[in-house]
Amino acid sequence: MLKKEVIWREILFQAIENKQYSFTQKNLAQQFGFSLSTVFNALKIPRATGAIEVKGRYFQVTDKDKLLAIWGTRRKFSQDIIYTTHIDLPVQKIEGQLPADVMPTAYTAYRLKFNEAPADYDKVYAYADNLDAIKKRFPLRKGQPNLIILKMDKYLKRYGALAPLAQIYVDVWNLSDWFAHDYLAALKNRF
Repeated sequence: MLKKEVIWREILFQAIENKQYSFTQKNLAQQFGFSLSTVFNALKIPRATGAIEVKGRYFQVTDKDKLLAIWGTRRKFSQDIIYTTHIDLPVQKIEGQLPADVMPTAYTAYRLKFNEAPADYDKVYAYADNLDAIKKRFPLRKGQPNLIILKMDKYLKRYGALAPLAQIYVDVWNLSDWFAHDYLAALKNRF
């Protein structure tokens, strides 16, 4: 994941889940150990589109939907996939066998976070930084992949056991499954 995406995720996490809309570039740079120029560059497109507005020494989120759309369209989801396999089990059995250090996203994360599923789904997406336990439990098999593992960036774990709502949203945004639309609509209602 790109550094600007890490910044966008933090801004959206704070805006969506903590209702905090004001930030400083300096604070974001210090929080992640990024340069001020990295943060400044990450804010160029959101500023140009009106998703954020600069106000003196700070900036403010003015349109979460636009910022989500920017991130969703710029996300290189397929480049983060590090392992896929087919498992002859129902998705909830696959989810139950995931190693503890794996972070679910997309449909699984939505179901676990809200204890409901807007539509049936047949794939499990999760982030991991170590594939050993996953490959041991779910060896490589032929067939349509229904377990998709993405590379976990070093900042993702700070959000807890499940991916934050903004991450779930942009991950689902990038999926072509017929049921993705139902999950996007349900997530929008949660915002």
